[in-house]
Amino acid sequence: MAKDSYLVGLIGAGIGPSLSPALHEREADRQGLRYLYRLIDIDVLGVGPEAVGDLLRSARDTGFDGLNITHPCKQLVIEHLDALSPQAEALGAVNTVVFEDGRAIGHNTDVTGFAASFARGLPDVPLEKVVQLGAGGAGAAVAHATLTLGAERVTVVDALADRAAGLAASLNRHFGEGRAAHATPDRLPELLASADGIVHATPTGMAAHPGLPFAAELLHPGLWVAEVVYRPLETELLRTARAVGCATLDGGGMAVFQAVDAFRLFTGREPDRVRMLADIAEMAGVVESSAG
Repeated sequence: MAKDSYLVGLIGAGIGPSLSPALHEREADRQGLRYLYRLIDIDVLGVGPEAVGDLLRSARDTGFDGLNITHPCKQLVIEHLDALSPQAEALGAVNTVVFEDGRAIGHNTDVTGFAASFARGLPDVPLEKVVQLGAGGAGAAVAHATLTLGAERVTVVDALADRAAGLAASLNRHFGEGRAAHATPDRLPELLASADGIVHATPTGMAAHPGLPFAAELLHPGLWVAEVVYRPLETELLRTARAVGCATLDGGGMAVFQAVDAFRLFTGREPDRVRMLADIAEMAGVVESSAG
């Protein structure tokens, strides 16, 4: 029999502004569930990311149903889990842990979240040559998602050359040789000139990191632009790209759809994606107007 009461949480650093508690709790309220979403902020607790194992055990022992995991704990949590979903195993990163019969099972809903958002927001764009800027945690997830969606080739660009090369090698192992390449930012002009689209997966454009991740003149109408940043929903990159005539996708869909998948894993119930998309538009809008 399905429960009607849930205790879940988020482990990460500097997570005070997270919209996850409100996203989950609003949907739970509409479904008539008692649902408490707690923030477990390692900065507030004064512990390092390596404490994730102890925090995980404490949450399981005190009756949590599951946890979301964010930066900088998505890789470190893996050694403390009993099993991984195929997606989490392929990615080497976990953002959702479900406690089932005393076992901790790791999942990654960033991959499925970006894929669902992309399929909904940019359904018919060409995917032969995709450039991705950013090879960090979010970058690994969206690169996996982009190749899963059928991209022929993704070129990963990062200021840290080793990080870009490592992600490209991992993608080629998983999807087949030649599906991924890597490059340094100085090659963006030539790469974007012939690309079908760009996925932006760096913090540039967030409220704390305003600006463009590359020169505006590299954008052209034949390019689609997908953003991972969702606060603000309209980043300077998206605003500039739309003005040039690019098809665009904001980061709100990924934030919602990863939460949709996590909510389903925690509760076994189907959340309403449309209502949750309206929630994030409202919440991100409130954040922007209060910050503006």
